[in-house]
Amino acid sequence: MEPLLLGAIVAIATIVVLFSGVSVALGLLIVSAGFLIVFDGVRSLELMPEILFGKLDNFALLSIPMFIIMGASIASTRAGADLYEALERWLTRVPGGLVISNLGACALFSAMSGSSPATCAAIGKMGIPEMRKRGYPDAIASGSIAAGGTLGILIPPSITMIVYGIATETSIGRLFLAGVFPGLLLMSLFMAWSLYATWRSGNSAVLSPIRYTWLQKIEILPRVIPFVAIIIGVLYAMYGGVATPSETAAVGALLCLMVAMLIYRLWTPSDLWVVLRDSTKESVMILFIIATAGVFSYMLSSLFITQAIAEWIGTLEVNRWILMAAINVFLLIAGFFLPPVAVILMAAPILLPIITTAGFDPIWFAVVLTINMEIGLISPPVGLNLYVINGIAPDISLKTILTGSLPFVACMAVAIVLLCLFPSIATWLPDTIMGVPK
Repeated sequence: MEPLLLGAIVAIATIVVLFSGVSVALGLLIVSAGFLIVFDGVRSLELMPEILFGKLDNFALLSIPMFIIMGASIASTRAGADLYEALERWLTRVPGGLVISNLGACALFSAMSGSSPATCAAIGKMGIPEMRKRGYPDAIASGSIAAGGTLGILIPPSITMIVYGIATETSIGRLFLAGVFPGLLLMSLFMAWSLYATWRSGNSAVLSPIRYTWLQKIEILPRVIPFVAIIIGVLYAMYGGVATPSETAAVGALLCLMVAMLIYRLWTPSDLWVVLRDSTKESVMILFIIATAGVFSYMLSSLFITQAIAEWIGTLEVNRWILMAAINVFLLIAGFFLPPVAVILMAAPILLPIITTAGFDPIWFAVVLTINMEIGLISPPVGLNLYVINGIAPDISLKTILTGSLPFVACMAVAIVLLCLFPSIATWLPDTIMGVPK
């Protein structure tokens, strides 16, 4: 059978299996085993255990559970609420300071937790009721938090970037740095739209500041500064040559646990058990997907599907930007239905040879891919962040939340266009700090 036709059959079979309700990891394993048995025989399954465990034999993978513990320890405390209150008090004199403080809190909390749903839940519980109380439209209040939560997979430390780095054998340090300026760009676009939409609503009173005393501003800082210091320390250790990303993640996880225990009294065995239990569940889920995606990639390569697709793309006489537009459409559609980690692990083996052949930077492409995944987090039918917000504020209809989120999807599309026009937004910082790759 022609490899391209076989590839189409594999794609259809994968979609059917995943939509059957089977978990992503188990679905990839079923599809891989099925096609290997049919085309290579039962003996091909002898290699599966070796591939599964070999894919996990990577020191860099240790950073995933460590960063997850780091985020879980923060998410289990009032750190999100305190961060929100601190920014609100210090940005109160800025016009529309409340919505700006919410988005700023989302950016900082996502940098600490690395999780979009956790960011939505932590900041949304405080931010949405407060914005509604002060007269912000429901669509702005809910949409800004849903969009702000997506920054968790772009701003370092990002689990998505770690997975991309492992899947493509790309420097995780460079990927983290590449996400900084695009993350700030997205946050700025989100803020600009939120302020404009609030002003357009006609309720200018919500843009007027509320005064806080200096005592009120300062008293909240001791609860926030330690976490910010940990972020700065983790980034310094990583880029100052002090430690590897995995070692840095381990120290960051320990420090976050200590701060949670000392400042937020998270020291009862039951509280710590919840943190470790949830972190273990999420870590095992991600690592299982990584392992089975390795088997899936082996199946594609063994049946010459990956090579045939790359060769076919290379023979197409199309402009490389048309090719990139087609890839973006594919990623958008995939992101509507699958979690970011699954999309990256399934698509990276196929897309990486294509983008490098077309002359695109894999580091830059990682940022574009991640923003596409962010769009999927606030777009139906899955749109995980939409349901998190709906759970926080059940009296706001899902339709209103979606309506409020769509302009932020447009902001992300603008960010992708800007990254295409000015790739240095993503590549300048890693090239400056770590040097231009040879």
